[in-house]
Amino acid sequence: MNKIAITGIKPTGIPHLGNYLGAIKPAIELSHNPEIDCLYFIADYHALNYIKSKEELIELTKEVACTWLACGLDPKKVVFYKQSQVPEVTELNWLLANVTSKGLMNRAHAYKALVEKSTAEGGDPDALVNMGLYNYPILMAADILLFNSKYVPVGADQKQHVEMARDIAKAFNKRYGYTFVVPEELINKKVATIYGLDGRKMSKSYNNTIPLFCDEAKLKKLISGIKTDSSLPTDPKSTDCAIFNLYKQFATATEVQNMADRFAVGVSWADAKAELFSVINREIAPMREKYNYYKNNYDIVEKLLADGNNRAQKIARETLKRARQSIGLDSNAII
Repeated sequence: MNKIAITGIKPTGIPHLGNYLGAIKPAIELSHNPEIDCLYFIADYHALNYIKSKEELIELTKEVACTWLACGLDPKKVVFYKQSQVPEVTELNWLLANVTSKGLMNRAHAYKALVEKSTAEGGDPDALVNMGLYNYPILMAADILLFNSKYVPVGADQKQHVEMARDIAKAFNKRYGYTFVVPEELINKKVATIYGLDGRKMSKSYNNTIPLFCDEAKLKKLISGIKTDSSLPTDPKSTDCAIFNLYKQFATATEVQNMADRFAVGVSWADAKAELFSVINREIAPMREKYNYYKNNYDIVEKLLADGNNRAQKIARETLKRARQSIGLDSNAII
């Protein structure tokens, strides 16, 4: 029997090249593993901590759905659904809350960061904290445990959430008997840091990103604006720079070696940027076309998500039934 992997996708911003290389592409590649069954969900409940506008939530949900489909997510091979359309998630969230200690929640990185920020500003430690953020790890545990997930692909900075889900599952199983699969994180150690326009890590917080599906003209303009040094075209150049860092993510092994050789003997930044645009656009252009198609025909996406919601609910109902029986909430609970 295949193990299950689950991936949550927060609709909290326009996807950029760093998101594609660091999260989207590896997650979709995982779906090609014949020994793993994958589920992908749009984490719109989780997004409520960041998005306060109805219109923005709707638009960003569309954005992330179209993006992942355009990048190759196959809803026939995986379960692709919206978190908010599976009500069992919130019921399980409450059941898990009753076996979760406040001490565990106090250790969550996001909570501690806001407490430290508020304290540093001279305010009440919890002034910036709402209960959605405080209970965020429990909702994430519900997302994971509801679908019998063994693997949760995450970046190293998200490892704690899986650890907390594991602790919650163990606490529930210890109190009520084995009910939930105990999950473990799946960290792709091959994912490299992706440099942005200014040479720092590509991040929306640095305003140095390259939108994944901007048009060719804008893509070329952004790449032309990548920060470089003032070396002459004939000067040797270090490959430890934003241009080469991005180039090697999209080019073939032969192309990477050829570019490294050119860097060693001297290449103009203009030529290097032109080559970078070429390899990026080569991979992105077909996906951009699909993305625009889905954006202009969103009814197709809605139908795909509706089917995924139904498939997800079938799994969720069985797990929640098992959990309710373990606790004694159902009349036919085993005693």
